[in-house]
Amino acid sequence: MLEHEEMGRQIIRGIQEVIHANVTKLDALDRAIGDGDHGTNLDRGFTAVWAKIESQDDQSLAAVLKTTATTLISTVGGAAGPLYGTAFLRASTAIAQSNDEPVRQTAVAFAAALEGVQARGKATTGEKTMVDALAPAVEAIAAAVDAGADTVTVLDRAAIAARAGMEATIPMLATKGRASYLGERSIGHQDPGATSCYLIIQVIADTMRDRSARA
Repeated sequence: MLEHEEMGRQIIRGIQEVIHANVTKLDALDRAIGDGDHGTNLDRGFTAVWAKIESQDDQSLAAVLKTTATTLISTVGGAAGPLYGTAFLRASTAIAQSNDEPVRQTAVAFAAALEGVQARGKATTGEKTMVDALAPAVEAIAAAVDAGADTVTVLDRAAIAARAGMEATIPMLATKGRASYLGERSIGHQDPGATSCYLIIQVIADTMRDRSARA
């Protein structure tokens, strides 16, 4: 996957489109337990990201992810900008420093993203955050890579695990971020951060599957 210079552009374009299509849903989820602007903020951020990527010369995956990171940090308000920015920045650095085969680069990049998010947000699984979608995805990737799966399969399993993790946030009590102020009233609501995280991982999986089918 990671050797294709067009891959980064396709992934970011796909993310921008899916976030834009889900603005209302993400804002509604956030309205129930947060400030109600998660979708709006991410839409603004990824729209700015795509505009910058279209005009930059370096289209390598590492460069595209780095631009994504710095733009999200500067344009997205609340916790989402720093968290997603850190995730993309750590992934970019991991890819730039890795000489592994593409499928193992994928595992390294996702693991670095999770480590960055957890370091920045001080969150772990079970606290009703994006980590509840990202951590299961990283675990699924590692298991699939160890089993010898190809990149398409690895990412499909990541998306399945992220979706399950997202859905598992519904009965959780929020103990991090704005939602934690609600106490038990946060129970019964799907976390918006876990939702956007799942959507992003699904886009990555879909992009890889589409590219593989056309190869």
